[in-house]
Amino acid sequence: MAVYKETIQVKSHGGTPSYINITPDVRRVIEESGIKEGICVVISPHTTCSVFFEEFVHDINEDGDEFLQKDLNDVLKKIIPDQTSTGIYTYPGEEHYKAVESWPDAEAYLPGGDRTALWNCDAHLKATIIGSSQTFDVTGGKLGVGTTGYVYFADFDRTRERTRRCIITVMGE
Repeated sequence: MAVYKETIQVKSHGGTPSYINITPDVRRVIEESGIKEGICVVISPHTTCSVFFEEFVHDINEDGDEFLQKDLNDVLKKIIPDQTSTGIYTYPGEEHYKAVESWPDAEAYLPGGDRTALWNCDAHLKATIIGSSQTFDVTGGKLGVGTTGYVYFADFDRTRERTRRCIITVMGE
């Protein structure tokens, strides 16, 4: 069995959840792997990010989100409201704030000591529900999904823009 692995970089925009269509990257990595029959696993190593499989939607709202992504945001907000103040969630607690403040790169997480920059409990919970990985069929050296099936990387953390990693591993013969 052969294994081929590549890590891609994606940019999130902050402010609202970021959805990145990574289908072209997944298709390219499968092709470059040379593997004809097997599986492809797409993984986010970040605790506020998810990978999911959904239909490509041609309709886009004013924020640039496809309608299904807008609907996903609306549904998730009903069960997991955005963290906009203290008291909504128990996370982050005082010990977590202290730990982050002790990190050598604390300024990146707490700009100017602003503790509200860690108000992302909702992002952690949303990512937990959606999941951090997806497994796909590889048949004939191609991504084994239908015409409208797309792979998305989602960053639910609204606190700031970031560069994120996504790992694509292809295994098979």
